[in-house]
Amino acid sequence: MRAKSVSPLVISAVVVSLALAGCSSTAGATSTAGTTSGGGAIRVVASTNVYGDIASKIGGNLVKVDSIISDPSQDPHSYEADAQVQLALSKAQVVIENGGGYDDFVDTLLKGANNPKAVVLNASDISGYDQNPKNGQFNEHLWYDFPTMQKVVDRIAASLTTIDPSGSTAFAANAKKFTDSLTTLEADEASLKSSFAGEGAAITEPVPLYMLEASGLVNKTPAAFSKAIEDGTDVSPVVLKDTLALFSQGSVKLLAYNEQTSGPETEQVLAAAKSAGIAIIPVRETLPSGKDYLGWMTDTLAALKAALS
Repeated sequence: MRAKSVSPLVISAVVVSLALAGCSSTAGATSTAGTTSGGGAIRVVASTNVYGDIASKIGGNLVKVDSIISDPSQDPHSYEADAQVQLALSKAQVVIENGGGYDDFVDTLLKGANNPKAVVLNASDISGYDQNPKNGQFNEHLWYDFPTMQKVVDRIAASLTTIDPSGSTAFAANAKKFTDSLTTLEADEASLKSSFAGEGAAITEPVPLYMLEASGLVNKTPAAFSKAIEDGTDVSPVVLKDTLALFSQGSVKLLAYNEQTSGPETEQVLAAAKSAGIAIIPVRETLPSGKDYLGWMTDTLAALKAALS
């Protein structure tokens, strides 16, 4: 879900509140990696635990990672941060954000943190995609795009190496291991595409589209439906009817459903898919409890294969 316009911010010494109409959940900065015994670990702050997990895998015990959004049970429609988050950003040496309008709160908080020396890695910029396409909208849900994640991993490793050259061998080895796993996931997508190219899929939001398209699936959802859900606006009766018909008419093999957000229209779509016996694939914007990024993506691809087979 794209983060829409941010409501007016009230920034105080104690609380920073950002009410987003789009994709972000609430959590204080949460450590996801330990520090070195000498206390010299590189301080990394990530906007979500998706990027936090990746950074911790690359940096190992040479980094201390704080993920601002980390609670898998939180509703990803609003974000509130206390002074702990701003403090973490004020000390960060590397900041990782998704960009593309998804987590603009990071830039806002970083300005208030007065930390101009922090290296900011923006996944949307790193992706190389046109973020203002003439046709359609930029899909900012880049953690479902493995080629972009490979670029992000390389940039993380390079940034950590610049800060701590003595860790370069470890960073390079960890990055290679991670990108090898991403290459395996891309091969899994290619395998799905070779078997199921052209099969129809429905979505509630564009969250998983990179993965679905790489797997050869065709999004049959009326664009007006997913846009309305993403923008937090009402779905017209005609558009809702056309969307529900995808299931009753057997036009799709699966529904990719963002389980972190819900509303009357998405609940109707979910019910229609269940009634028609259509497979439902849960998708998310933060890590599921007890999962790391690679395990989560592996499970999602396995669920796609099971739904299509």
